[in-house]
Amino acid sequence: MIESSRWLLATLMLAVTFPVSLNAAVSEQEARRLGKDLTPIGAEKSGNKEGTIPAWSGGIKEGEIPKAFKPGMHYPNPFPDDKPLFVIDKSNLDKHRDKLTDGQLALFKTYPDTFKMPVYKTRRTARQPERIYYNTQAAATKAELLDGGNGFKGAYDAYPFPIPQNGLEAIWNHIVRYRGEYVVRRASEVAVQRSGAYSLVTSQQEALLNYNLPGGSEQSLDNTIFYYLSFTRSPARLAGGAVLIYETLNQIKQPRQAWGYNAGQRRVRRAPNLSYDTPIAASDGLRTADDTDIYNGAPDRYNWVLKGKKEIYIPYHNYELVSPKLKYKDILTQGHVNPEHTRYELHRVWVVEGQLKPGSRHVYSKRVLYLDEDSWGAAVLDQYDSRGNLWRVSMAYLINYYDRPTVWTGLDVFHDLQARRYHVQGLANEELSYIDFERAIPPKNYFKPSTLRRRGRR
Repeated sequence: MIESSRWLLATLMLAVTFPVSLNAAVSEQEARRLGKDLTPIGAEKSGNKEGTIPAWSGGIKEGEIPKAFKPGMHYPNPFPDDKPLFVIDKSNLDKHRDKLTDGQLALFKTYPDTFKMPVYKTRRTARQPERIYYNTQAAATKAELLDGGNGFKGAYDAYPFPIPQNGLEAIWNHIVRYRGEYVVRRASEVAVQRSGAYSLVTSQQEALLNYNLPGGSEQSLDNTIFYYLSFTRSPARLAGGAVLIYETLNQIKQPRQAWGYNAGQRRVRRAPNLSYDTPIAASDGLRTADDTDIYNGAPDRYNWVLKGKKEIYIPYHNYELVSPKLKYKDILTQGHVNPEHTRYELHRVWVVEGQLKPGSRHVYSKRVLYLDEDSWGAAVLDQYDSRGNLWRVSMAYLINYYDRPTVWTGLDVFHDLQARRYHVQGLANEELSYIDFERAIPPKNYFKPSTLRRRGRR
């Protein structure tokens, strides 16, 4: 919850502490809009004129957080009494066409009899820790892109460009958006075949968000945004395998570093090609390395254009989809996840289009991201093949992790329209626990290649 008096004090302190930078993203006058007509991270505070998008009033309220919730458990729905306002299907698709992405429209065309979008009341619950607001206010007048946009300076533990001037700045807001400090999750991913058949791959994932560590600084970042460990638990043929990633800020200066451990060979090896359009094995070829988190990694192969804002129906508050009341078979239906358990809301999104640069190589010639204005997270991504045809559609089924607080994905789904298959990442309905933000933050040397063999064993 934003405390207005503390926010005002922070703003006044920043006005004195941080002078105008000649190379700043925005002027001090523009930055003062944060916390006034803009939210502290740059969204429009006001609702839309139709009243279908409400004003932002500080995010989720303390009284809306379910009292039964305890850290580590599956997140109870804070709005259990909400019912769909309407359901978009083939019968009324034309009425809502202007508030859907090309990829969403293609899903209706591909699965006309089964794909639906239940639309609920829009709730602008997004909220971040107060320190993020303070640091974002500082970054607004200091942060600047480096090396053709392959990194930035002047920001730490903040949204570097809350009032973006171009597509690259918006992309960086997504890449370094706040998602906690240390996160542990046990979850499964699955490739669902055209017939509806699937086989789960279960792993434990740990991420140390170096960019958001309290007490750190831009200088202590050492060009590393986060450290990531993943240990495969099943099936038996893959169990014991492990992956370690150092995600660098400027990947042209220092490429992403990755190592893999093969339990059968008992060897740790460098994985130099785990980036860009490298296929991810567990996805059965349905997800590239930079598809993870809807979009991640070095943005240098695309020319990014900020197309402006648009009102779109995006997945939001999908607590029912991640509920332990559901089994995986209830979710994983032929063609797409079961729409009966999904929730969409009308939100304003930043539209960012990336065109593959001449001479650059990637399986996607164009990518269009739709970034939730209240969290900077990508909610939908439309992707085009080398012939310019719409090929893949990715959607992040967002929820508010209200104990952190942050809006982040509950489930990521990657659709291949041509193959009529899809990949799901983040399934945890049948796990005893869900996601844990409360564990003690380990030292950085915990994430060393030498630990892979010890921790990745069967």
